[in-house]
Amino acid sequence: MMSKVFSACPQGVEAVPITVEIDVRPNRLSVNIVGLPDAATRESKDRLLPAITNSGFALDESSIVINLSPADLRKEGSAYDLPMAIGILASKGIIPQANLAETLFLGELALDGGLKPVRAVLACSECAQNQGLKRIVLPHENTREANLVQGIEVLGAANLAQVVNFLRGHAELSPPDTDGRPQEPIEPPPDFAEVKGQTLAKRALEIAAAGQHNALLYGPPGSGKSMLSKRLAGILPPLSDLEFIEVLRIYSSAGKSQVALAHWSRRPFRAPHHTASPIALIGGGTFPKPGEVTLAHKGVLFLDEFPEFPRTVLEVLRQPLEDRHVTISRATNQVTFPADFLLMAAMNPCPCGWHGDPRKSCDCSPERIQTYRGRISGPLLDRIDLHVEVGTVSLRSIRKLPPAEPSQVIRKRVLAARSVQLERFGSSLKTNGNMNEKELTQFCPLSDGDAEMLECHIDRLGYSGRVHSKILKVARTIADLEGLEHIEAKHLREALAFRKLDQKPKVRSLQAEEVS
Repeated sequence: MMSKVFSACPQGVEAVPITVEIDVRPNRLSVNIVGLPDAATRESKDRLLPAITNSGFALDESSIVINLSPADLRKEGSAYDLPMAIGILASKGIIPQANLAETLFLGELALDGGLKPVRAVLACSECAQNQGLKRIVLPHENTREANLVQGIEVLGAANLAQVVNFLRGHAELSPPDTDGRPQEPIEPPPDFAEVKGQTLAKRALEIAAAGQHNALLYGPPGSGKSMLSKRLAGILPPLSDLEFIEVLRIYSSAGKSQVALAHWSRRPFRAPHHTASPIALIGGGTFPKPGEVTLAHKGVLFLDEFPEFPRTVLEVLRQPLEDRHVTISRATNQVTFPADFLLMAAMNPCPCGWHGDPRKSCDCSPERIQTYRGRISGPLLDRIDLHVEVGTVSLRSIRKLPPAEPSQVIRKRVLAARSVQLERFGSSLKTNGNMNEKELTQFCPLSDGDAEMLECHIDRLGYSGRVHSKILKVARTIADLEGLEHIEAKHLREALAFRKLDQKPKVRSLQAEEVS
């Protein structure tokens, strides 16, 4: 006898429908799974029979063949355990097959028949909705996530026996306890009020947050680069409902949905160590998984000790910084992950860290300094909008400084600038930092004098066309922070002052004189 059960297969951050087909024939007891299963899926056959019998359902001697259709799509993970078990019991006549037609099943089975949570539930729930199914049955732990999708009934179960009794009409399954909307996180993010001094760096981070501009802080050890960077997420706007669903879909596909659900309104902040591999940073693997650039989607990717990352790792950042997504190609499939993040990097000015610091002499040779800074390629540096020098602040100065401005006050200015951009672009997902060339022409017009001044600086300093666009975008954000409709010369000068690292040393004094 044959039966069909509906399920879903994660593909990147999405999911595609699959049909679990079960054929049961009288013969020596055996289970065979076909349809390109991976190792975890193949091992289901060793969990199915104990889970079914330990749930109180007897199986006679039968040959069981399970086909995961379409057969040319690789299946990964243990989420197919529940639909396989339901299909076997339906083929045995224990469950009416008519009750399976409008339901999608997901869940890993324990040997005692208990249901364990699985990943990519949000994408699978959206898949069920797109297929016109009425309900999804899955482990209790996954119901909160699945319930974020409107228009589909979500039912949770603790074990296989509960699901079978429900399908036989002998019991009801409980809906989620909540409507799916997570609660506000209790722990507040780090606050800029804890950082005294560093006015220039705080100004740069405010600009970065207001227009989503990539930033690089450079300065000696202990100057506060990491402390400042970790407070950037606290002045960013909260995630909108649409952005939260995007972020949760990513974290769910990576098996980290509880992290996103616990901090639903706060933007992601990812800080991988400099020993991270290219795959860890960009994503990949035999079955492609999202990397750090995708886990930082709609949030901040913080790379401390920037030049210590291998050059091969840093270079993979160039494409996602430009395109806001990552495409990973394999022989059998191609997966695209979103990667719209704000890059926040920090570095020392030289290998020893003390170049240019008045407190301690630097023992690095010019060649060594050049080699150290050369680990960051010109094309990558071009894609970073703000280069910010962070000097040291003495303890005596810190004691005399007035209380620092809190993040809440800075965030109000950021939100005001974002509201201007919302009106300008008509979308909360669009910012000055990702304007295209057509939008630059439309929203960043300059007077003849200002355009000539900017062109003069670009030519003298040898900047690329990409840097020219970055300067205009930053100037547009500075004007938005002041509530001004047009970009003025002072906005261009401030934007130019944040481009020091991609100048040659011999022109630094010239630029400092011209933009002051």
